Amino acid sequence: MAPVIELKNVHKYYTLGETTVKANKGINIIIEKGEFVTIFGPSGCGKSTLMHMIGLLDTPTKGEIYIKGKPTSQLNDDDKTKLRNEAIGFIFQFFFLSPNLNAVENVELPMLFAEKDPIQRRKRAKELIKLVELSEREGHMPYQLSGGQRQRVAIARALSNEPELILADEPTGNLDSRTGKEVIKVFKELWKKGNTLIVVTHDEALAREAPRTIYMLDGEVLKDVKNGKH
Repeated sequence: MAPVIELKNVHKYYTLGETTVKANKGINIIIEKGEFVTIFGPSGCGKSTLMHMIGLLDTPTKGEIYIKGKPTSQLNDDDKTKLRNEAIGFIFQFFFLSPNLNAVENVELPMLFAEKDPIQRRKRAKELIKLVELSEREGHMPYQLSGGQRQRVAIARALSNEPELILADEPTGNLDSRTGKEVIKVFKELWKKGNTLIVVTHDEALAREAPRTIYMLDGEVLKDVKNGKH
């Protein structure tokens, strides 16, 4: 079985005026199905750029990214959009919930884009809201929820289309330490259920909560570490 994600000699350069910024330089990573991996490094080290390329939100300058053995450079924009919606669930630092939809409606949104049956959409959304322990808040609007509750809604939304891969970019960045630990607990539970997770963070303590941590600095992978028993 092909890895869920494989990066081969991936580079990403940006041109800013007369300056070329090398955000990623020669990245080689393999992530197998069912792994829980954190990508750790300081701000500006290239970890979010890397996540955006893995999530097909950006393209490498050089090198290749494979998803389930298929080279993504051969996909057109429509193919990428379809693959993102079906195979990848995104969780962001700022939640990006629709302010005009309640919690359960926000969870339904990716299934709406996937044109799934309305009755099945609502059933699945309620199951996911229950999974993240927010059933009593399912009718609440985002402004009526705490930061931790909004992030749990975002996690439920990321799971709605049963993706092969969950990508989280600084998911605890706007949360206090106690709430951040609650979110990491949810991630661990998802991993134990067989989900594949990649979490980008600049919090080293959080990074070590995963079984595997990839350390980055200045656009390169410094080391790839197994964190012991989990």
